[in-house]
Amino acid sequence: MADGEDKTDESPLSIKRLTNAFAAMLGRKSTAAEEAAPREAAVDTRSITEALLFVGRPDNQPLSAESIAATMRDITPDEVSAVVEQLNAEYAEDDSAMTIVESAAGYRLTLREDLSRVRDKFYGKVQQATLTPAAMEVLSIVAYRQPVDLKTIDAMRAQKSQSLASSLVRRGLVEIRRPEKSPRKVQYATTGRFLQVFGLSSIEQLPQSAEFEAA
Repeated sequence: MADGEDKTDESPLSIKRLTNAFAAMLGRKSTAAEEAAPREAAVDTRSITEALLFVGRPDNQPLSAESIAATMRDITPDEVSAVVEQLNAEYAEDDSAMTIVESAAGYRLTLREDLSRVRDKFYGKVQQATLTPAAMEVLSIVAYRQPVDLKTIDAMRAQKSQSLASSLVRRGLVEIRRPEKSPRKVQYATTGRFLQVFGLSSIEQLPQSAEFEAA
């Protein structure tokens, strides 16, 4: 089993590389100018901060400026706070559905308050706009292997993933598909909302193996 795990880790489609690639994508704009910029520009203080807030903590508690700054070299909590202000200004300018709210405990990325009734109607009052690292792993596998069955997802993660896959379906990022020739077989694939969240126009825009080397 150890040999198999090592081989998986070296693969361009390893879970770690996929998850890191998705995190980097969260701060990337889909304009031609930025797509032509050097890769270093896509992973900066802004994109890392936005990615961390999007993924959030497993317990859904706020992330402090100190904890965000600690993930980067030579970045202070004050600089993180300035980046958050910049992000919120961009969200407001773009009329984005998202906003970053601040409390004594830190920051959380959430839906704008005026859209809360829409969120409650479609996703339920307890639905949150963040993904745990484990959920991001499952989403990464689905995105690159789709349509993919649960057995394959479990094998790649070496653990059960049913609850995480179901959660992604409820969030509208993943959908269930059933092949015409095998209607009892459940497969998972990404949705249009997945493309919207990650700023993609099609699945073909997902990072390819060469882009994972820096992950």
